[in-house]
Amino acid sequence: MRFDDRFLEELKSRLRPSDVVGKSVKLRRQGREYAGLSPFTKEKSPSFFVNDEKGFYHCFSSGKHGDIISFLQETERLTFAEAVERLAAEAGMTLPAVDPQMAREEQKRSSLGDWMELATAWFEAELRRPGGQTARAYLEKRGLPEKEWSRFRIGFSPNNRTGLKDYLVAKGAKPGDLVDAGVLISPEDGGQPYDRFRDRIIFPIADSRGKVVSFGGRAMDPNARAKYLNGPETGLFHKSRVLYGLFEARKILHANQSAAPNERTPMVVVEGYMDVIACQRANVPAVAAMGTALTEEQMEALWRLHPEPTLCFDGDKAGQRAAHRAIDRALPLLKPGRSFRFSMPVGGKDPDDVLRDQGPEALREQLADTKPFVVALFERERDLEELDTPERKAGLRQRLRAAAGTIADKDLAQAYKDDLRERYDELFQRRRPPQDGGGGEYGGGFNGGGGGFRDRPFTPRSGGGGTWKNGKREPPDPGLRPTARVQITGRIKPFHAAIALAAIDHPGWARSYDEAIERVGFGDPRLKPLSHELFLALCDDHGDDVPLRERLSRKGLSEPLAEIERLAISDAPFLDARFDPAKARALWAACYEAVIEIADSERALEGMRREEVTAASLAATRDLRDRIGVLQRQISNLEFWRAQ
Repeated sequence: MRFDDRFLEELKSRLRPSDVVGKSVKLRRQGREYAGLSPFTKEKSPSFFVNDEKGFYHCFSSGKHGDIISFLQETERLTFAEAVERLAAEAGMTLPAVDPQMAREEQKRSSLGDWMELATAWFEAELRRPGGQTARAYLEKRGLPEKEWSRFRIGFSPNNRTGLKDYLVAKGAKPGDLVDAGVLISPEDGGQPYDRFRDRIIFPIADSRGKVVSFGGRAMDPNARAKYLNGPETGLFHKSRVLYGLFEARKILHANQSAAPNERTPMVVVEGYMDVIACQRANVPAVAAMGTALTEEQMEALWRLHPEPTLCFDGDKAGQRAAHRAIDRALPLLKPGRSFRFSMPVGGKDPDDVLRDQGPEALREQLADTKPFVVALFERERDLEELDTPERKAGLRQRLRAAAGTIADKDLAQAYKDDLRERYDELFQRRRPPQDGGGGEYGGGFNGGGGGFRDRPFTPRSGGGGTWKNGKREPPDPGLRPTARVQITGRIKPFHAAIALAAIDHPGWARSYDEAIERVGFGDPRLKPLSHELFLALCDDHGDDVPLRERLSRKGLSEPLAEIERLAISDAPFLDARFDPAKARALWAACYEAVIEIADSERALEGMRREEVTAASLAATRDLRDRIGVLQRQISNLEFWRAQ
């Protein structure tokens, strides 16, 4: 009988593992878990643990791990269906109706699993026969001694077209079933099936229960078309779900956590079979994807075992591409307590090289040297192109904002925006020359003070007054400053007034948006004089000489400033001195980014009007208009901060 996932999850939710296991194993409570003597080995001190919260048992003496279904299978030798039927009766659940087709498929899968186990044993035996001499020499050269071969069930397929086929058929297997299992190839011309793996070192690929579901083969012939060959997709093996080494890695992970419960045990994702084996030999739980990019399903499987697995890909271009694909796929799935870290090989050496040349301690140290996900993301976008023009700098900022926006968790997305904005700000800081009176090595940071974007070397821009010398703007002659009063006519929305007032009172908030402050302003053209003067203050090395409000007054902007102060007396949280400063800054940034998005969308619409009309462009135009409408409605209704 084939049971769907919903039925099985409901079944396991109704029964506590400690109750099921406690019928055959004497358990005593130990913190959040239950401990007892192993039912699988003879021991005097408990090494068998049951965790009701996580729904599994783990036996350190035997390495067995599973749920209540696999426990009955292991201890009472029941089939999967028999174990489910027994537990369903205990839980008071009615079994689903038998589907004859699904029952036949389940029986076939079970039969294929038996043939895979026999094939694994045959490959292991062939490695030790005379024909496996070259393979044995290769493994010894790679630093993998014979005593380790059985642990990882490594084998060898001789250069014989039907060696495995003849062995399994003699045991009663049907060639068609072996084709379905992926160990034989059926020719397209209708000829007789033949062995898929020939003259290759064999690495069995097991599922999360330790059952062999496929094989990977490393060619002994240096001229072979494929250096590594994996089995095909079958009823047993799905490349997007399986991780090589997961069963063994889980045993190591649990053993390490039991030995040092207060220390964070790493979980590492590497690229190849030998790298996985090297890490596991160094007592580091490691897995590898099946020759493809890490998939969302594999990420979910990793997160069920560890909150921050470490991705360790090769330092070549292929490894970098794999890391970049992992970043893109993981971004939408990130949540608090669910991320990745990155470890880059030192000197281009992969884990297998490090273990062989320097030993397990050096490998553990290398894998412990990691960087957070946000750093890897920032460095990828930073290194995409030279940042030698304003356009490219603005492009980096847009890419960072877009990447953070793909994170589905809103709180985490905002935290990423804040973090990436600060890194962007720090990237363009430059060292101040030594000055009397100290002030530190840098002139301040993103959060204000006399640094941040103000300390960047700028190329001359037109407008704004003043002259340029040595890449810096010299302030205009005070006698040339305009003193004409600027008046605002018409009503400005409280939203835009609050945005402008906060930026003027907190220039540090605006520093990472200096380009937008000049280009977009504060979302209302009548506030352009204020935004332009703020922009000049942000990029002027002499801005500290005159307080910003005094500077605005000298420019004849006293009345606009007073007007926005009057209009901004709303319930904008970021204007309230009692509001948390970090949250105030984040909220202001979110509001100002809405202003930028509206301006950019309107500019895109204007460009579309000059292009040829197509169905795609009409749809894009409609989407942009809808988005602008949503943002403008939120601005008018002050929805951005009323939820605070």
